[in-house]
Amino acid sequence: MLALLAVPSLGRAQAPADGVRATRLDNGLTVIVRENPVAPVVAIALLVRMGSRWETPDNAGISNFTHAVMVKGTTKRGGAEIAETVAGLGGKISAAGDVDYSGIQASALARFWRELLEMTAELSLQPKLAAEEVDRERDWLLSRLQRRRDNAPSRAFDELYRKVYGAHPYALPSLGTRESLARIDHAAIVAWYRAFYRPERMTLAVSGQVSSSEVVAEARRLFGAAPGAALPPDPALAPPRPAGGRTVIDAPAQQTQILVGGLAPSLDHPDHAAVKVLSTILGGGMAGRLFVELRDRSALAYTAASYYDPVREPGVLVLYLGSAPANAAQAEQALMREVQKIRDVAVSADELARAKGYLLGRYQMDRRTNERLAWYLAFYEIEGVGRTYPDRFRRQVEAVTPADVQRAARTYLSTLTTLVLGPAPAR
Repeated sequence: MLALLAVPSLGRAQAPADGVRATRLDNGLTVIVRENPVAPVVAIALLVRMGSRWETPDNAGISNFTHAVMVKGTTKRGGAEIAETVAGLGGKISAAGDVDYSGIQASALARFWRELLEMTAELSLQPKLAAEEVDRERDWLLSRLQRRRDNAPSRAFDELYRKVYGAHPYALPSLGTRESLARIDHAAIVAWYRAFYRPERMTLAVSGQVSSSEVVAEARRLFGAAPGAALPPDPALAPPRPAGGRTVIDAPAQQTQILVGGLAPSLDHPDHAAVKVLSTILGGGMAGRLFVELRDRSALAYTAASYYDPVREPGVLVLYLGSAPANAAQAEQALMREVQKIRDVAVSADELARAKGYLLGRYQMDRRTNERLAWYLAFYEIEGVGRTYPDRFRRQVEAVTPADVQRAARTYLSTLTTLVLGPAPAR
C-alpha cells in the first residue's frame, strides 16, 4: 500500500446490525454509509473498478503505478502538504492498485469527517499526475519489485499464481514486472486514470460516527458534478485452465518454500463457503491439520498454512509449507498425504464445528474496525455481491456438511500445481 502517513489504529468499533444507507448519485457514483456510533473515528474507502483484471503483460502494474503517482499531489497541494493535513486530522490516507479494484483509503477522528472526505475527493478527482513524478515512482516501484523477488515466500506465491492462472490476467503481479514498468510512461498513466476514474466505476463507503444524510449530501456536493455514464459490462475473460505439474526453482534461502495450489471458486460461487471451510480445516491456525500434523507432530515444517481469498474470477486454494531444506522432500510427501486423506475420508462433526467457529470468528474480528467495515462495504459492492453478503456467507458456512467438504476437496484439490523454491539439494 502506498501510505502517505501511518499512525496507530484509530480504535475498534463493533458493526451494528443496521444503520447502512446506500445511494446512487445521478452520475453513477455509489455512496454507502454505515453509521457506527461506538468509536469517535471515521473511515473512508473509495474503490474503483480498476486493477490487474483489466491489464495485460505489456502494462502490468499500471493501476498500482497510477496510484503511486496520484498520492504525490493534486492540482491544489503537494504530497507533503496532503500528509501534513491528514496528520492534523488525526488520521492517515493511502492509495494502491489491486486485482479487481484500486482506490483510496483514509481514516481520521470523526469530527473531521468533512475534511477527510474533501481530501479523498481531491485526490481522486484532481490528481496532478505530474510528469516528473513518473520516473521517480518507477524507480521506487522497481525497488519494491526487487525486494519482493528477494523475499522467498513472496516470490514463491507469485510464481505459483503465474503457473496456475497462465494467460489469465490474475497471473499478473499487481506491482507489475520490470519490463512492463519500463514501458509505462506519463501519457499511459494519464490515459489509464481517465479511463477508470469515472463515477460509474466508483464506490464510496464511509463508516463511523457520522450522519448518513449529511455524508450523502456532502458526497453529492464533492463528487456529483463529475460526468458519468452507464457502466459498460466488463469483457468476459477466458477461464484459466491449469495443467497442474510440479516446478522447482533453485534460490538461495534458509528455508524451502513448498506450495500446492488448485483453482477454486469465485466469491459468489455456491461452493465458496465449502472451500472456505475446507481451507480452514487444513490450515486454519494452530488447530489446522497441516500445523498439527506437519509442524507439531512431525517437525517437518516451520510454517504450515492454507490460503483462499477469492474475488470475481476463480480463486486459488493454496497449501503452504516453509521447511528446512533437509526436510523438504519428506515435508512435500507428507503434505500430499494430507491432501489425499481429506479427499478420501470425511471430516468428523467435531472437527467441522471447530473449523466453522474459527472461520466465522476470524471473519467477525476482521470486521470490527471502521477501516475494515468501510473497506468491506465498498469491496462487496465492487465485486457485485452486495452489502448483505456477510449474513449470507455466515448462513452458507453454517450449512456446510462433511459431505460438502469432501466434495470440495475432490473437486478443487484434484488438478494441483506444486511449486518448490529453495536451495538446491546437496550432492
